[in-house]
Amino acid sequence: MNEADRDAVGFVGFAAWRAGEAFDAAYLDSHVIERVRGEFESFAKSPTGDVVVAEIDGVVAGWGACDAKPHHISDLWVDPNWQGKGIGKALILHFLARMRAAGLPLATIDTHARNRAAIGLYQRCGFQIVWRGMEWSDIMKVELEKVKLEQMLSYNL
Repeated sequence: MNEADRDAVGFVGFAAWRAGEAFDAAYLDSHVIERVRGEFESFAKSPTGDVVVAEIDGVVAGWGACDAKPHHISDLWVDPNWQGKGIGKALILHFLARMRAAGLPLATIDTHARNRAAIGLYQRCGFQIVWRGMEWSDIMKVELEKVKLEQMLSYNL
């Protein structure tokens, strides 16, 4: 991600979160909405980890990140106007290729348990659900139903 992308990354992340199908009652709380908006803006200004931006004609259409753990795709956000056009899949495949090249044996990703579109995408990219349950969101300050998915990248024989 370059300096010029920062504002767009925050905007796209927040817009994708707001447009997501994983409705939770907490998403209507104005305090939660502002915390999430602030987190996207803060992350875009001072990203941690590896952030990859997908651009269409010079415009940020989506982005993904591997934040604290190199084997974990921590973020995947696609502008609602570009969803369903292969951008999310391209970002995931990009991260998986980098993980394989680094010799990592496992890739992980997670999402809200009701985010059917994301879960379907992750499964089409080779991930399998390994956990479903409630998890505290430090950003939103609420419990959310989540799923965690994994994909084996290599096998030690």
